[in-house]
Amino acid sequence: MAAGLLYLIDPLGQIQKANDAKRKSDLEQLQRTLETYYNDNGKYPPSSGNAVIPPCSGTYRINPPTGCMEWGISWTAYNTKLPIDPTSSARNYVYYATTDGQSYRLYASLQKSGDPQLCFPSTGAVCTNASGFGVNGCGGVCNFGVSSPNTSP
Repeated sequence: MAAGLLYLIDPLGQIQKANDAKRKSDLEQLQRTLETYYNDNGKYPPSSGNAVIPPCSGTYRINPPTGCMEWGISWTAYNTKLPIDPTSSARNYVYYATTDGQSYRLYASLQKSGDPQLCFPSTGAVCTNASGFGVNGCGGVCNFGVSSPNTSP
């Protein structure tokens, strides 16, 4: 009798992996939009900071001169829809720009531990430059980030 192969499927792990792939894709897409903005304006758009600034309902949003941009809405000037975390409104993306507009960082909270693209893959700890955002920013540990070419997440 031939030995059969047994495959264990981890449905929750697969869902987390798919959500994390979406988060990474969202931030990469937003990077392209931010680079276009920089080419048009000579700087990146400001961020809303750590206080809720109307019309923003949350913190760390893109806040160009035309007004704060909520996650999930269309940024018509750049023909793009700002991404929103795929799981719930409890998790957020974080956008932070320096006051001079010459660099930015984008963060998300990945669910799947051990992802090689985490800021600290072995521990899943918060990205070094995101330590000040805590759970107020990402709705979880800001453990994945991308940034402008002149800085690191």
